[in-house]
Amino acid sequence: MTPSGQLAWLSKPNPTIAVEALRRAAVRATLAPSVHNTQPWQLVIGSGALAIHADFSRQLRMLDPARRQLIISCGCAVLNARVSLAADGYPVTVRWPADSSRPDLLAELTSCSDGDLSLAMLDPVLGLRRTNRREFADDPVPPQLVEVLIEAADREGGRLVMIDEPAHRRAAAVLSRRADAIENADPRYRAELRAWATDDPHRSDGVAFATVPHGRGPAGDLVRIRDYGAHQDGGLPEHTRSSGAECLLLLGSDEDDPVSWLRAGQALERVWLEVTRAGYAMSLFTQVVEVPATRQLLRSELGLSMQPHVLLRVGRAPATPVTRRRKLVDVLRQHPQAGAA
Repeated sequence: MTPSGQLAWLSKPNPTIAVEALRRAAVRATLAPSVHNTQPWQLVIGSGALAIHADFSRQLRMLDPARRQLIISCGCAVLNARVSLAADGYPVTVRWPADSSRPDLLAELTSCSDGDLSLAMLDPVLGLRRTNRREFADDPVPPQLVEVLIEAADREGGRLVMIDEPAHRRAAAVLSRRADAIENADPRYRAELRAWATDDPHRSDGVAFATVPHGRGPAGDLVRIRDYGAHQDGGLPEHTRSSGAECLLLLGSDEDDPVSWLRAGQALERVWLEVTRAGYAMSLFTQVVEVPATRQLLRSELGLSMQPHVLLRVGRAPATPVTRRRKLVDVLRQHPQAGAA
Protein backbone atom coordinates (compact mmCIF):
# COMPACT_ATOMS: atom_id res chain seq x y z
CA MET A 1 0.00 0.00 0.00
CA THR A 2 1.01 3.62 -0.42
CA PRO A 3 2.95 4.92 2.63
CA SER A 4 0.94 7.40 4.70
CA GLY A 5 3.66 10.00 4.25
CA GLN A 6 2.83 10.10 0.54
CA LEU A 7 -0.74 11.21 1.23
CA ALA A 8 -0.03 14.74 2.41
CA TRP A 9 -1.53 16.22 -0.73
CA LEU A 10 -4.92 14.86 0.39
CA SER A 11 -4.94 16.93 3.58
CA LYS A 12 -5.97 20.14 1.82
CA PRO A 13 -9.70 20.61 2.37
CA ASN A 14 -11.81 20.43 -0.76
CA PRO A 15 -15.37 19.56 0.23
CA THR A 16 -16.78 20.05 -3.28
CA ILE A 17 -16.98 16.32 -4.03
CA ALA A 18 -18.85 14.32 -1.40
CA VAL A 19 -16.93 11.39 0.05
CA GLU A 20 -19.81 9.06 -0.89
CA ALA A 21 -19.35 10.04 -4.54
CA LEU A 22 -15.58 9.54 -4.30
CA ARG A 23 -16.06 6.09 -2.83
CA ARG A 24 -18.52 5.13 -5.56
CA ALA A 25 -16.06 6.42 -8.17
CA ALA A 26 -13.26 4.36 -6.65
CA VAL A 27 -15.40 1.22 -6.69
CA ARG A 28 -16.41 1.87 -10.31
CA ALA A 29 -12.75 2.42 -11.20
CA THR A 30 -11.97 -1.16 -10.13
CA LEU A 31 -14.23 -2.41 -12.95
CA ALA A 32 -11.70 -1.19 -15.52
CA PRO A 33 -9.92 -3.59 -17.87
CA SER A 34 -6.23 -4.33 -17.34
CA VAL A 35 -3.52 -6.30 -19.04
CA HIS A 36 -3.94 -9.98 -18.03
CA ASN A 37 -6.48 -8.73 -15.48
CA THR A 38 -3.60 -7.76 -13.20
CA GLN A 39 -5.64 -4.83 -11.80
CA PRO A 40 -2.40 -2.91 -11.13
CA TRP A 41 -3.82 0.00 -9.17
CA GLN A 42 -4.29 1.39 -5.70
CA LEU A 43 -7.02 3.97 -5.04
CA VAL A 44 -6.92 6.55 -2.26
CA ILE A 45 -9.92 8.66 -1.24
CA GLY A 46 -8.97 12.03 0.19
CA SER A 47 -10.79 15.19 1.17
CA GLY A 48 -12.57 16.10 -2.07
CA ALA A 49 -10.10 14.14 -4.21
CA LEU A 50 -9.34 10.67 -5.54
CA ALA A 51 -5.82 9.46 -6.27
CA ILE A 52 -4.91 6.61 -8.59
CA HIS A 53 -1.60 4.92 -7.86
CA ALA A 54 0.16 2.28 -9.91
CA ASP A 55 0.91 -0.99 -8.13
CA PHE A 56 4.27 -1.81 -9.69
CA SER A 57 4.40 -5.14 -7.84
CA ARG A 58 1.82 -6.36 -10.40
CA GLN A 59 3.88 -5.39 -13.43
CA LEU A 60 4.34 -7.99 -16.19
CA ARG A 61 8.10 -7.72 -16.48
CA MET A 62 8.48 -9.87 -19.61
CA LEU A 63 5.47 -8.62 -21.54
CA ASP A 64 5.58 -5.01 -20.33
CA PRO A 65 9.09 -3.99 -19.27
CA ALA A 66 8.45 -0.29 -19.98
CA ARG A 67 5.16 -0.36 -17.97
CA ARG A 68 3.23 0.94 -20.97
CA GLN A 69 0.38 -1.55 -20.63
CA LEU A 70 0.31 -1.15 -16.83
CA ILE A 71 -0.16 2.62 -17.11
CA ILE A 72 -2.71 2.26 -19.91
CA SER A 73 -4.63 -0.07 -17.59
CA CYS A 74 -4.56 2.56 -14.84
CA GLY A 75 -5.76 5.12 -17.37
CA CYS A 76 -8.84 2.95 -17.93
CA ALA A 77 -9.49 3.08 -14.18
CA VAL A 78 -9.16 6.88 -14.23
CA LEU A 79 -11.80 7.12 -16.98
CA ASN A 80 -14.20 4.92 -15.02
CA ALA A 81 -13.82 7.16 -11.98
CA ARG A 82 -14.51 10.25 -14.09
CA VAL A 83 -17.62 8.61 -15.56
CA SER A 84 -18.91 7.80 -12.09
CA LEU A 85 -18.27 11.30 -10.78
CA ALA A 86 -19.94 12.83 -13.85
CA ALA A 87 -23.00 10.65 -13.20
CA ASP A 88 -23.11 12.09 -9.68
CA GLY A 89 -22.93 15.62 -11.11
CA TYR A 90 -19.26 16.35 -10.37
CA PRO A 91 -17.06 17.71 -13.17
CA VAL A 92 -13.42 16.86 -12.47
CA THR A 93 -9.97 17.53 -13.78
CA VAL A 94 -7.16 14.97 -13.99
CA ARG A 95 -3.71 16.07 -12.88
CA TRP A 96 -0.50 14.14 -13.47
CA PRO A 97 1.65 14.93 -10.40
CA ALA A 98 5.01 14.21 -12.09
CA ASP A 99 6.65 13.88 -8.68
CA SER A 100 9.89 11.89 -8.83
CA SER A 101 9.55 11.05 -5.13
CA ARG A 102 6.20 9.35 -5.81
CA PRO A 103 6.48 7.60 -9.20
CA ASP A 104 3.49 5.40 -8.38
CA LEU A 105 1.10 8.39 -8.07
CA LEU A 106 -0.31 8.58 -11.58
CA ALA A 107 -3.31 10.87 -11.31
CA GLU A 108 -5.29 13.09 -8.96
CA LEU A 109 -8.97 13.72 -9.66
CA THR A 110 -10.28 16.96 -8.20
CA SER A 111 -13.31 19.15 -8.86
CA CYS A 112 -13.29 21.84 -11.52
CA SER A 113 -15.83 24.08 -13.21
CA ASP A 114 -15.55 22.80 -16.77
CA GLY A 115 -15.16 18.99 -16.55
CA ASP A 116 -16.84 16.71 -19.07
CA LEU A 117 -20.26 15.83 -17.63
CA SER A 118 -21.29 14.15 -20.89
CA LEU A 119 -19.37 11.12 -19.57
CA ALA A 120 -22.37 10.45 -17.32
CA MET A 121 -24.16 8.71 -20.21
CA LEU A 122 -21.58 5.93 -20.02
CA ASP A 123 -22.18 5.14 -16.35
CA PRO A 124 -24.96 2.56 -16.97
CA VAL A 125 -22.63 0.35 -19.03
CA LEU A 126 -19.59 0.38 -16.72
CA GLY A 127 -20.60 -2.99 -15.32
CA LEU A 128 -21.47 -4.43 -18.73
CA ARG A 129 -18.13 -3.90 -20.49
CA ARG A 130 -16.28 -7.17 -21.17
CA THR A 131 -13.27 -8.48 -23.04
CA ASN A 132 -14.91 -10.74 -25.61
CA ARG A 133 -12.78 -13.52 -27.13
CA ARG A 134 -15.65 -15.26 -28.92
CA GLU A 135 -16.16 -15.47 -32.66
CA PHE A 136 -17.62 -12.22 -33.97
CA ALA A 137 -20.56 -12.15 -36.37
CA ASP A 138 -20.16 -11.08 -39.99
CA ASP A 139 -22.38 -8.02 -39.48
CA PRO A 140 -20.48 -4.87 -40.49
CA VAL A 141 -19.96 -2.18 -37.89
CA PRO A 142 -21.83 0.98 -39.00
CA PRO A 143 -19.57 3.83 -40.15
CA GLN A 144 -21.49 6.13 -37.82
CA LEU A 145 -20.35 4.08 -34.82
CA VAL A 146 -16.74 4.14 -36.00
CA GLU A 147 -16.98 7.94 -36.19
CA VAL A 148 -18.31 8.03 -32.60
CA LEU A 149 -15.38 5.89 -31.46
CA ILE A 150 -12.80 8.04 -33.23
CA GLU A 151 -14.29 11.15 -31.63
CA ALA A 152 -14.36 9.46 -28.20
CA ALA A 153 -10.64 8.68 -28.44
CA ASP A 154 -9.85 12.18 -29.67
CA ARG A 155 -11.66 13.78 -26.73
CA GLU A 156 -9.27 11.96 -24.38
CA GLY A 157 -6.15 12.90 -26.30
CA GLY A 158 -5.87 9.53 -28.02
CA ARG A 159 -5.75 8.66 -31.70
CA LEU A 160 -7.96 5.98 -33.24
CA VAL A 161 -7.63 4.91 -36.87
CA MET A 162 -9.54 2.29 -38.81
CA ILE A 163 -7.42 -0.32 -40.57
CA ASP A 164 -9.43 -0.82 -43.73
CA GLU A 165 -6.95 -0.91 -46.60
CA PRO A 166 -6.26 -4.58 -47.59
CA ALA A 167 -2.48 -4.11 -47.52
CA HIS A 168 -2.63 -2.55 -44.06
CA ARG A 169 -4.91 -5.30 -42.75
CA ARG A 170 -2.53 -7.95 -44.06
CA ALA A 171 0.44 -6.17 -42.49
CA ALA A 172 -1.29 -5.89 -39.12
CA ALA A 173 -2.23 -9.58 -39.23
CA VAL A 174 1.20 -10.81 -40.31
CA LEU A 175 3.04 -8.68 -37.77
CA SER A 176 0.67 -9.71 -34.97
CA ARG A 177 1.29 -13.38 -35.70
CA ARG A 178 5.03 -12.76 -35.88
CA ALA A 179 5.01 -10.98 -32.52
CA ASP A 180 2.93 -13.75 -31.00
CA ALA A 181 5.43 -16.35 -32.20
CA ILE A 182 8.40 -14.35 -30.91
CA GLU A 183 6.83 -14.03 -27.46
CA ASN A 184 5.80 -17.67 -27.25
CA ALA A 185 9.32 -18.79 -28.13
CA ASP A 186 10.56 -17.24 -24.88
CA PRO A 187 10.04 -19.61 -21.91
CA ARG A 188 10.12 -16.64 -19.52
CA TYR A 189 7.12 -15.11 -21.28
CA ARG A 190 5.28 -18.42 -21.19
CA ALA A 191 5.99 -18.77 -17.47
CA GLU A 192 4.67 -15.27 -16.81
CA LEU A 193 1.57 -16.01 -18.89
CA ARG A 194 0.91 -19.20 -16.93
CA ALA A 195 1.22 -17.27 -13.67
CA TRP A 196 -1.61 -14.96 -14.74
CA ALA A 197 -3.94 -17.55 -16.30
CA THR A 198 -6.04 -19.58 -13.92
CA ASP A 199 -8.76 -22.17 -13.51
CA ASP A 200 -9.01 -21.41 -9.78
CA PRO A 201 -12.62 -20.30 -9.17
CA HIS A 202 -11.57 -18.46 -6.00
CA ARG A 203 -8.83 -16.36 -7.53
CA SER A 204 -9.72 -12.66 -7.85
CA ASP A 205 -7.25 -11.64 -10.55
CA GLY A 206 -5.66 -13.06 -13.67
CA VAL A 207 -7.30 -14.36 -16.84
CA ALA A 208 -9.87 -17.00 -15.95
CA PHE A 209 -10.01 -20.01 -18.26
CA ALA A 210 -13.78 -19.49 -18.39
CA THR A 211 -13.18 -16.35 -20.48
CA VAL A 212 -10.90 -17.88 -23.13
CA PRO A 213 -11.46 -20.45 -25.91
CA HIS A 214 -10.51 -24.07 -25.40
CA GLY A 215 -8.57 -26.01 -28.01
CA ARG A 216 -5.14 -25.69 -29.56
CA GLY A 217 -5.36 -22.32 -31.15
CA PRO A 218 -7.45 -19.82 -33.05
CA ALA A 219 -6.44 -20.93 -36.56
CA GLY A 220 -7.89 -18.69 -39.22
CA ASP A 221 -8.19 -15.52 -37.18
CA LEU A 222 -7.09 -12.39 -38.98
CA VAL A 223 -5.31 -11.25 -35.81
CA ARG A 224 -4.33 -13.99 -33.39
CA ILE A 225 -5.97 -14.19 -29.99
CA ARG A 226 -3.41 -14.75 -27.23
CA ASP A 227 -3.06 -18.39 -26.23
CA TYR A 228 -3.46 -18.64 -22.46
CA GLY A 229 -2.98 -22.41 -22.45
CA ALA A 230 -6.59 -23.31 -21.62
CA HIS A 231 -6.54 -26.06 -24.21
CA GLN A 232 -8.81 -28.41 -22.29
CA ASP A 233 -10.37 -26.11 -19.70
CA GLY A 234 -11.27 -23.01 -21.72
CA GLY A 235 -14.87 -22.00 -21.20
CA LEU A 236 -15.52 -20.54 -24.67
CA PRO A 237 -15.92 -22.40 -27.98
CA GLU A 238 -12.73 -23.35 -29.78
CA HIS A 239 -13.78 -21.70 -33.03
CA THR A 240 -12.91 -18.01 -32.88
CA ARG A 241 -12.34 -17.28 -36.57
CA SER A 242 -14.04 -14.06 -37.58
CA SER A 243 -14.85 -12.61 -40.97
CA GLY A 244 -11.97 -11.22 -43.00
CA ALA A 245 -13.99 -8.00 -43.11
CA GLU A 246 -14.04 -7.60 -39.31
CA CYS A 247 -13.69 -4.07 -37.97
CA LEU A 248 -10.09 -3.47 -36.92
CA LEU A 249 -9.05 -0.25 -35.21
CA LEU A 250 -5.69 0.89 -33.89
CA LEU A 251 -5.41 3.11 -30.81
CA GLY A 252 -2.36 5.24 -30.24
CA SER A 253 -1.09 8.63 -29.12
CA ASP A 254 1.07 11.41 -30.52
CA GLU A 255 3.82 10.86 -27.95
CA ASP A 256 5.22 7.75 -26.29
CA ASP A 257 5.66 8.62 -22.63
CA PRO A 258 3.84 7.81 -19.35
CA VAL A 259 1.50 10.81 -19.54
CA SER A 260 0.50 9.80 -23.08
CA TRP A 261 -0.04 6.21 -21.93
CA LEU A 262 -2.35 7.38 -19.16
CA ARG A 263 -4.34 9.42 -21.67
CA ALA A 264 -4.38 6.48 -24.08
CA GLY A 265 -5.87 4.33 -21.32
CA GLN A 266 -8.64 6.86 -20.79
CA ALA A 267 -9.24 6.96 -24.54
CA LEU A 268 -9.32 3.16 -24.71
CA GLU A 269 -11.92 2.86 -21.96
CA ARG A 270 -14.05 5.65 -23.38
CA VAL A 271 -14.06 3.89 -26.75
CA TRP A 272 -14.84 0.55 -25.08
CA LEU A 273 -17.77 1.98 -23.14
CA GLU A 274 -19.16 3.56 -26.32
CA VAL A 275 -18.86 0.17 -28.04
CA THR A 276 -20.75 -1.43 -25.15
CA ARG A 277 -23.39 1.29 -25.12
CA ALA A 278 -24.04 0.64 -28.81
CA GLY A 279 -24.59 -3.07 -28.16
CA TYR A 280 -21.32 -4.28 -29.69
CA ALA A 281 -18.40 -6.29 -28.32
CA MET A 282 -14.67 -5.64 -28.35
CA SER A 283 -11.45 -7.56 -27.90
CA LEU A 284 -7.86 -6.34 -27.70
CA PHE A 285 -4.60 -7.47 -29.28
CA THR A 286 -1.35 -6.05 -27.95
CA GLN A 287 1.26 -8.62 -29.00
CA VAL A 288 2.29 -6.56 -32.03
CA VAL A 289 3.15 -3.54 -29.85
CA GLU A 290 4.79 -5.58 -27.08
CA VAL A 291 7.65 -6.64 -29.37
CA PRO A 292 9.71 -3.54 -30.29
CA ALA A 293 10.65 -4.80 -33.76
CA THR A 294 7.09 -5.56 -34.85
CA ARG A 295 5.85 -2.31 -33.32
CA GLN A 296 8.27 -0.33 -35.43
CA LEU A 297 7.37 -2.32 -38.53
CA LEU A 298 3.68 -1.69 -37.86
CA ARG A 299 4.32 2.06 -37.81
CA SER A 300 6.28 1.80 -41.04
CA GLU A 301 3.90 -0.52 -42.92
CA LEU A 302 0.81 1.53 -41.98
CA GLY A 303 2.54 4.89 -42.46
CA LEU A 304 1.69 5.97 -38.92
CA SER A 305 2.81 9.23 -37.37
CA MET A 306 1.27 8.23 -34.02
CA GLN A 307 2.65 5.75 -31.49
CA PRO A 308 0.53 2.54 -31.59
CA HIS A 309 -0.61 0.94 -28.33
CA VAL A 310 -3.55 -1.43 -28.88
CA LEU A 311 -5.26 -3.20 -31.79
CA LEU A 312 -9.04 -3.38 -31.32
CA ARG A 313 -11.60 -5.71 -32.89
CA VAL A 314 -15.22 -4.52 -32.78
CA GLY A 315 -18.31 -6.50 -33.74
CA ARG A 316 -21.29 -8.51 -32.59
CA ALA A 317 -20.76 -11.49 -30.31
CA PRO A 318 -22.63 -13.39 -27.57
CA ALA A 319 -21.98 -12.31 -24.00
CA THR A 320 -18.88 -13.53 -22.23
CA PRO A 321 -18.38 -14.30 -18.51
CA VAL A 322 -17.76 -11.57 -15.96
CA THR A 323 -14.11 -11.02 -15.05
CA ARG A 324 -13.29 -11.36 -11.37
CA ARG A 325 -12.18 -8.41 -9.29
CA ARG A 326 -9.88 -8.05 -6.29
CA LYS A 327 -11.40 -7.28 -2.90
CA LEU A 328 -11.84 -3.58 -2.21
CA VAL A 329 -9.85 -3.89 1.00
CA ASP A 330 -6.82 -4.79 -1.15
CA VAL A 331 -7.05 -1.86 -3.58
CA LEU A 332 -8.89 0.95 -1.81
CA ARG A 333 -8.07 3.07 1.20
CA GLN A 334 -9.53 6.24 2.64
CA HIS A 335 -7.51 9.01 4.24
CA PRO A 336 -8.80 9.75 7.77
CA GLN A 337 -9.35 13.41 6.92
CA ALA A 338 -11.76 12.45 4.13
CA GLY A 339 -14.55 11.81 6.67
CA ALA A 340 -16.90 8.90 7.07
CA ALA A 341 -18.24 7.21 3.95
